[in-house]
Amino acid sequence: MGQSTFPVPSSGSSTSTVLPVNASSVILDGSLTSASTYTTTVNGNGGIAYLTATDNPATITISGTAYSVPANTVVASKAFGASTSVTIANGAFAQTAPATFTASTMPSSSDWKSVTYGNGYYVAVAQLGGAATTAGGYSTNGTSWTASTMPSSSRWSSIIYGNGKYVAVATNTTVGAYSTNGTSWTASTMPGNKGWISITYGNGYFVAVAGSTATAGYSTDGINWTASTMPSATPNWSSVTYGLIGTTPTYVAIAQGTSSAAYSTDAINWTSMSLGAVYNWSSVTYGLIGTTPTYVAVAYSTNSFAYSTNGTSWTTSTMPSLANWFGITYGNGYFVAVQGSGSTDAAYSTNGTTWTLSTMPSSANWYGITYGNGKYVAVAGNGTNNNTGAYFSQIAALPINFGIYAGPTTIN
Repeated sequence: MGQSTFPVPSSGSSTSTVLPVNASSVILDGSLTSASTYTTTVNGNGGIAYLTATDNPATITISGTAYSVPANTVVASKAFGASTSVTIANGAFAQTAPATFTASTMPSSSDWKSVTYGNGYYVAVAQLGGAATTAGGYSTNGTSWTASTMPSSSRWSSIIYGNGKYVAVATNTTVGAYSTNGTSWTASTMPGNKGWISITYGNGYFVAVAGSTATAGYSTDGINWTASTMPSATPNWSSVTYGLIGTTPTYVAIAQGTSSAAYSTDAINWTSMSLGAVYNWSSVTYGLIGTTPTYVAVAYSTNSFAYSTNGTSWTTSTMPSLANWFGITYGNGYFVAVQGSGSTDAAYSTNGTTWTLSTMPSSANWYGITYGNGKYVAVAGNGTNNNTGAYFSQIAALPINFGIYAGPTTIN
C-alpha cells in the first residue's frame, strides 16, 4: 500500500502479499498519513467485503454502516454492490494529555448540566437557571452545536448513550426522554416523581438514581422503567456509573453529604458501602487502566477525591486544588474532572490516583464532561457563561494502511 496523504485506490491487484481468507480481488487500498478521513465511491460485487488495517486501527463506514477494524486484523462487512459510499477514518487517537481546553458556544443560554457521546453525536441537556426548559443540543464534532427540543419543559439533569439510544432524566418529574438519533426526542415515564439526577448504561441496563429517596430505576430499553430500592433514603444520591470488575458488572452510586454509597451487580439490587469520608460527593466514573478497573469519585467544596479498583472498597486522596469538583469522565487513557464554581481549573489523571491541573477556556460553572471520537467535551451553566462549552481534541493516530477486498457473491 502506498504512503500518500490520501488513500490511493488500487489498480486491480493487491499490494499485500496475502489476501484475507476468501477474498478474491482488491476493491480499494491506500493509506492515511496526514488527513483524518477519506471518502470515495467503490464498486462491490454484491457479496461481503473483507476490511483490513495495519499500523493503527481504522473505522471503515460502508453505505452508512460503521465497522471498527483493529490494527492487523480482518473484519467482514455486509454485502454491497456498485456505487457504494465508503469512508475511511482514523480509529484511534494518540493519548494526548487534555491540558488546555478550547471554548465553544452552546446552542442557547441555558444551565447545561450533562453531555454524552454515542454513534457520532455529542448530546447535551439543560435546565434554565434551576428551572424547567425544553432546551437540548447536539453536535457532530464537539465544537459547533445545534439546538434541539426536549419532549417537555423539565429540569433535565443527566444523559447517557447506550443500546442505540440517548436517554435523559430530569428532576422532580415522572418524565424521561429518549432519542434514537440525538436530534429528536420522545417522552418516557420514570418510576415515580423523584429527583432523578444521574443515569448510566451497562450490561444491557439503563440505571437511574434520584436524590433524597430510596427509589432508583432500571430499564432494558430506555423507554420502559421499573423501580428498584436503594439501601437508604437518607443519602442525597448524586451520581451513578457502570464498570466491569473482571467479568462482573458493577454499578456504583454515590451521594452528597455522607460517606455512604452503594453498588449493584445486577442493576436491581443494591448493597451499602462507604467511601471512607463525608463529603458532598458529586460525580463518579469508571475507567480501565491497562487491566486495572478503576472507579473515581469527586466532590465539591473540597480537594479530596476517592478511588477504588473493585467498586466496593475505597481510598481517599487529594486533588491538585480546592474546588467544587462537579463532573468527571474517562476516555483514551485519561480521567478528566471539571468544577462548577466559576474557575478555570480542571484536572486530568492517567491512573485515577494522581492528578495534574489543566485549564478551561473561561471561569464558568463546568458541570458535565464526556469523551468520544478523540475529544473531551464539557458543558457549563449559570452566571454569564451559560452558553459556554469547551473541548480538547486528541491527535489522530496515523498512519492507517487499509484495504477493502472483494469476497464471495453470497454470504454463507
